[in-house]
This record gives sequence, structure tokens and C-alpha cells, in this order.
Amino acid sequence: MKTHFYLGEEINILGLDWARIRFVENNGMAWGFEFGGKTGKLFLTLFRLIAISGIGYWLWSSVKENASKLLTFAIALIFAGAFGNIIDSIFYGIIFDTPIGRGQIATLFADETYGTLFHGKVVDMFYFPFIENGTFPSWMPFVGGKTFTFFNAIFNVADFAISCGVGILLVFNKRVFPKQES
Repeated sequence: MKTHFYLGEEINILGLDWARIRFVENNGMAWGFEFGGKTGKLFLTLFRLIAISGIGYWLWSSVKENASKLLTFAIALIFAGAFGNIIDSIFYGIIFDTPIGRGQIATLFADETYGTLFHGKVVDMFYFPFIENGTFPSWMPFVGGKTFTFFNAIFNVADFAISCGVGILLVFNKRVFPKQES
């Protein structure tokens, strides 16, 4: 069994071509979106800290008020996922070096780390390109004939937990947020 992965390396999960583990370091937000360089990264990390504080308070007050178990579970998933990504954002840059390209592996407690406190990258690894190199029909405006990948996101367990928590809140909205009778 493989014990480490190199940056950009991927393997198929259970031999399935559409289910892969790919080691990437995400410097920004969803789909690698970045803004503002180092200052933007610091702002993003500080925003995440403020957001997780609010989510933590929401979780605490939901438990205190004996809210529905489904609501508490959904908030706990969001909190846990956000906390996991925060750990990477704050500490990953000061405890790892970053591989320059294929064939190099991130080293824990390296002599020369790549970042500073609050400037870490988030490690993503799950990749499920259900349709890869598909082609839009030629009759479609703007994109006709161009190739696409359906579900090109690369994500981690924390992202999955956040998405599941938000999904529960959306799908079971009426159960988790019952209307108060006047």
C-alpha cells in the first residue's frame, strides 16, 4: 500500500477511472480561487477564524437550547470541516515545505518551510471527474465544440463535511428551522 503521495500525483480509487486521489495544495478557496496575494491569504484566514467563531457559537447555542438533533448534527459537520481547513490555513505553511513539482513530496518539520503563520495552503485530495474530456454540442452558443470535465473539483474531508452540513440544512430546512407559532 502506498504511504505517501507526490504533489500532483494521482491514483485511482478501487481501480475506478472516475474516482481518484490527487495530492494538491490549494492556496485559496473553492476551486483554488485566490485574491490579493499574501494580504488576501491573510484576510481569508482571518475571515475563516471569524466565521468559525460564529459557527461555534451557533453550535453551542443550538445545543444549549436543545435544538433538533438534525440541526445540531449539520452545524457540527460545518464546524468540524471549517476547523479542519483552518488548521491547514494557519499551520501548514510553517510545518511543511512545499514540493516544487512532480516527484517531490511535502516534508513535515522541514528545515525551510514555505510559509508563515496564517499563510498555509489547504491540502485537497479527492477528485471525481465523472465525465472527462466531454465535448459540448456544436449548436451551443459560446461553448459549442469545446471540451469540459463534469465535476472537476478537488476537495478534502473537511470540504465534504461542510457540504454535507449545508446540504442537510437546505434539504431538511423545514425540520431544522420549524416556524415559531405566535
